[in-house]
Amino acid sequence: FPTLPIPLAGWKFCLLVSGYRMRLGSSTDKKDSGRLHVDFAQARDDFYEWECKQRMLAREERHRRKMEEDRLRPPSPPAIMHYSEHEAALLAEKLKDDSKFSEAITVLLTWIERGEVNRRSANQFYSMVQSANSHVRRLMNEKAAHEQEMEQAKESFKNALTGILTQFEQIVAVFNASTRQKAWDHFSKAQRKNIDIWRKHSEELRNAHSEQLMGIRREEEMEMSDDDSGDNPSKKLRVDDSALAAQAYALKEENDSLRWQLDAYRNEVELLKQEKGQLFRTEESLTKDQQLQFLQQTMQGMQQQLLSIQEELNNKKSELEQAKEEQTHTQAMLKVLQEQLKRKQTDLIEEINVLTVALVNQDREKNSEKRSPGLKSEKEALLIGIISTFLHVHPFGANIEYLWSYMQQLDSRISANEIEMLLMRLPRMFKQEFTGVGATLEKRWKFCAFEGIKTI
Repeated sequence: FPTLPIPLAGWKFCLLVSGYRMRLGSSTDKKDSGRLHVDFAQARDDFYEWECKQRMLAREERHRRKMEEDRLRPPSPPAIMHYSEHEAALLAEKLKDDSKFSEAITVLLTWIERGEVNRRSANQFYSMVQSANSHVRRLMNEKAAHEQEMEQAKESFKNALTGILTQFEQIVAVFNASTRQKAWDHFSKAQRKNIDIWRKHSEELRNAHSEQLMGIRREEEMEMSDDDSGDNPSKKLRVDDSALAAQAYALKEENDSLRWQLDAYRNEVELLKQEKGQLFRTEESLTKDQQLQFLQQTMQGMQQQLLSIQEELNNKKSELEQAKEEQTHTQAMLKVLQEQLKRKQTDLIEEINVLTVALVNQDREKNSEKRSPGLKSEKEALLIGIISTFLHVHPFGANIEYLWSYMQQLDSRISANEIEMLLMRLPRMFKQEFTGVGATLEKRWKFCAFEGIKTI
């Protein structure tokens, strides 16, 4: 079939029948049959307009993104002006103002780092540095005020925490009263479960708040103990050592600064010498010679000052070493005294133990002489024989528990009190001794019939 243009109204139908076969009438000839094909020809004009529209949208999107990035970008710092006498005077006024101090100190730092300090501008820079130093007292006052506010806030927080803790105690007391049998029996099972859960939760919160409050109080007690321990002589020595060390460090820094100034003067002298060799002998050269002499005199004065500072530094170091030696000597003396005290305490304890044992034995002998010891039954005679045999085998003695455990194997009805009373009734056969010191002090019974028979 020939290719024909399709009007706009028949596009939908053509899209539906595209690809179908078609035949004219009932003829089967090849010329009367064929296949429908819709050619999607590209419209150049419409495509160009579409591309222009897409490019316009892309340009708008790029512009919008750039505006958003510019809005979110942090502002760049202002440019710092160059140094001049007029700008230096304005900067000195700004340094005196508290509201403009931060901006002014930044400019001053930049000028010094750029190397704007020279012989002509040194006085102006010195006055500006002096103005910056005057703000130190203001900053310290602000710090003290903030610390006072912090202490007040801590105190109010501690008071509020104490009030909360008292309320928790009251709530826990209510729960404990509810769990008593008088009121507990009237609640249902679900109510009891809820009350138990609430009580446990309240106790956990109360314990947590109590630990927090105790931690605050411990910190305050530690601070108070640190303040009270300032009277200790050893700590005074440490404070003196730290003060001497700080003074030595300050002298060292001053020494370094003087050395740098001396190097600067030497460089200026060399520059003046070079200028003197290049120029003729004029009035300017004469003034430079005078300046050179003046600089040499100042350099000699700086050297003398440097030597005096070095001597002071050496003296401070020797004082620091002497203080350290005295501290070590006192510590060694304290250790020796502590060891002697411990030895004397142990000797006294041993003497007291010996005296107490002797007194106890004397009292027992006197009591035994007053009383008429006699055996009440044959059982006591058997017990005395068995105990004598047991203690004779143990020449260093045995305590009452060990003796009672042995007698329990022979007679389970006997008690440790009966054995001790029987031993106390016979002081010439059995004696009691104390062994050990302090926590290891122990009472032991020994068989002494061979010694006691000689005294009768």
